[in-house]
Amino acid sequence: MTDRIRLDGQAAFVTGGGGGIGRAIAIRLAEAGADIAIFDIFPERAEEAAERVREAGRKALAIPGDVMDSAALRAAVDRAAAEYGRLDILANNAGGVSARPFLEQSERSMRKHVDINLMSMLIATQAAAQHMVAGGRGGSIVNVASIEASRAAPNFAVYAACKAGMLSFTKSMAVELSGHGIRVNCIAPDHTITPGNQGNRAGPVDPATWKQHSDEAVDAMNRLIPLGREGVDMECGDAAVFLSSAMASYISGVLLPVDGGTWASSGWVRGQNGKWTLNEGLSFGA
Repeated sequence: MTDRIRLDGQAAFVTGGGGGIGRAIAIRLAEAGADIAIFDIFPERAEEAAERVREAGRKALAIPGDVMDSAALRAAVDRAAAEYGRLDILANNAGGVSARPFLEQSERSMRKHVDINLMSMLIATQAAAQHMVAGGRGGSIVNVASIEASRAAPNFAVYAACKAGMLSFTKSMAVELSGHGIRVNCIAPDHTITPGNQGNRAGPVDPATWKQHSDEAVDAMNRLIPLGREGVDMECGDAAVFLSSAMASYISGVLLPVDGGTWASSGWVRGQNGKWTLNEGLSFGA
């Protein structure tokens, strides 16, 4: 049974693979046996993640670049396929967001959100799928969306629209590429500890520089999450391995929340008294 989750001999391309969820996906795929190409805007992050892949005994290719540069992104996918002689897995992880009310958001900001979150996925998918089709072995594409793909997100409206587009595209590609044996799925994280959301947005991944939160803030966050804690990036990596493996051979076109139950809870939170509430003022149940 464990052999069915192995990815030995396969090759993967991970966008935004130098930090956070992308880095975790790259490492977990390598631990499962895949060789990895890491595309990241920060060269030092790409190389550090590549070294982790090598420590897992797999080949690694660190390719610095910006996913908003379509020509560079296509060239990187082509380089990875040439280096490894195949391409079996694509993880579309790169993205970004900044919070602001939509009525105050500039057109430049809107276009940047679309380019980094949505266009990069379209370009990488087209480039990688062409190699998968040519290889004739099928493949797996894992898109890193967000639970914002399927709920309201005030002050993150454009980002959420991009993630909703990612989900729709996932379903379309699951159908369109099915004849080539290519499966396409989404994972949907929510509260996950990553360098970016801890204030370490650039440069080396350094937990020593991360924000320190008060016990009260940690408690408030944990009570939003049914499983009682923030997610760890490697848990998203585990989901990506599963979706890329033979254990998910009949799964395509799905959105898999990796969120500790927050999507299921749909606004219900654990109150300070331990009871489930719709807000801190309304308690339900004994």
